[in-house]
Amino acid sequence: MPSPRATVLLVEDERPIRRFLRPALEAEGYELVEASSLAEGVLLATTQPPEVIVVDLGLPDGDGQELIRRVREWSDLPIVVLSARDRDQDKVAALDLGADDYLTKPFSVPELLARLRVALRRRARTDEDAQSLFSVGELTVDLARRRVTLAGEVVTLTPIEYRLLAVLARAPGRVFTHRALLREVWGPHRDEPHLVRVHLANMRRKLERDTARPRYLLTEPGVGYRLADELTSAPPEVG
Repeated sequence: MPSPRATVLLVEDERPIRRFLRPALEAEGYELVEASSLAEGVLLATTQPPEVIVVDLGLPDGDGQELIRRVREWSDLPIVVLSARDRDQDKVAALDLGADDYLTKPFSVPELLARLRVALRRRARTDEDAQSLFSVGELTVDLARRRVTLAGEVVTLTPIEYRLLAVLARAPGRVFTHRALLREVWGPHRDEPHLVRVHLANMRRKLERDTARPRYLLTEPGVGYRLADELTSAPPEVG
């Protein structure tokens, strides 16, 4: 359950979706604030900042990506995109602008609630000590000591592998595009997505019991990767 009355700003022009989500979110302890247009969403985000924003991309007066861009000019508020656009290029564009997550319609309420929990936990990690140590399942990443353990055993990673894992561990649950990981690890002038795939595959061989069903290093097909914030059963992944 989220912290008491955590506020969700839902920027969605489809009234049936807003009416459908209100009781579901309120039942989980969220306070819901609604906006039906880009202009209204930007106004509410700047004048009454919520704990997390859920935004559709297809708004009547503009693209939801503009809201992401404007919010990222002044804030790191978690932003979850909820859109019918399911093309990889749309997901990559929104995530590169600074969205934390992307959920396509049709969607399930439990999945949306899970994404919101991840976003709020990430925002709550403001304490430096909490940020320096991340654990999920049997995996622990100690950023202060540059130490990775699995089931209590030290895992030896190459410098590049560790830098990749460190980027993911500083924002567990957040989707990072291939471009974002390239920029963070190799610098802004590299444009070789295969580097990310190769090193992630090597990391999985060291961190996953079954590389065909990863528990920690998760793929967002055609988009990028995330480090699991919580363990769930998942179908086999490729990428």
